Amino acid sequence: MTLPQIVSREEWRAAREALLAKEKAATRARDALNAERRGLPMVEIDKEYLFEGGDGKATLLDLFRGRHQLVVYHFMFAPEWDAGCRSCSAFLDQIGHLAHLWARSTEFAAVSRAPYTKILPFKARMGWTVPWYSSYDNDFSYDFEASFAGDEPYERPGLSCFLRDRDRVCHTYSTYERGLDGIGSTTSLLDLTALGRQEEWEEPKGRASALGAPAGSERIRYHDEYED
Repeated sequence: MTLPQIVSREEWRAAREALLAKEKAATRARDALNAERRGLPMVEIDKEYLFEGGDGKATLLDLFRGRHQLVVYHFMFAPEWDAGCRSCSAFLDQIGHLAHLWARSTEFAAVSRAPYTKILPFKARMGWTVPWYSSYDNDFSYDFEASFAGDEPYERPGLSCFLRDRDRVCHTYSTYERGLDGIGSTTSLLDLTALGRQEEWEEPKGRASALGAPAGSERIRYHDEYED
C-alpha cells in the first residue's frame, strides 16, 4: 500500500490551502447545481397508487403524512427475495433522525415491491423506525424507473422527490445508483427537493418562507425539542 508523503507542517498547510480553494469552488458549483435542480419543472401525478404500510393501506398522498414534501427511497427488495438489498440497507442505516426533515415539512419513506409481510420482519431485524411501504400491488416502482420488467427484470436503488399542493401531488426529481453517492444527511436530502433547505440565501428566492416558518437553520433544534 502506498501511503501519503510525510512532510513538514508548513508544507502540509500550503498543500491543504491549495486544496481548500478547490473545495470552496466545488461548494459554490454544488450550490449553483442545487439551485438549477430547484428550478426544474414538475409533473402532476394523476395515477392512483395504493401502498401497504404499518397503518394499513395508504395512497401516495397519505405517504406525506400531512407534510409538504416527500422523499421516497426506492429500496431494492423484490417480492421473491427473503431479505432486502445489502447496499440499500447500508444506505438506510445512515439516515439521521427524521425530526430534522419534519421541521422543514419534509417526509421520508422507503418503498419496496416486496409484500409488507416480508418487509415488516426485516425492518424489525434492522431496527429501523423510518416509514416503509410495500408497492407490491401497484406499478409505482416501475413508473418511477426503480424496477424493470422484461426478459431480464432488475431493480436499482434511487430517490424520488414529491411536492404537495393541497391534495395535488407532483413529482419534482429522481436520481439513481451513483446519483446517491454522498446522500444520507438531512441537508443532502433537502438539496434534492423543490423547497431545498429553505434558507434565505438559496435561489430561487421566496421558497424559504413559503411554508410561513422561519428559515431552515433557525428551525434546528435538538430532535426531542421539536413540536409535533
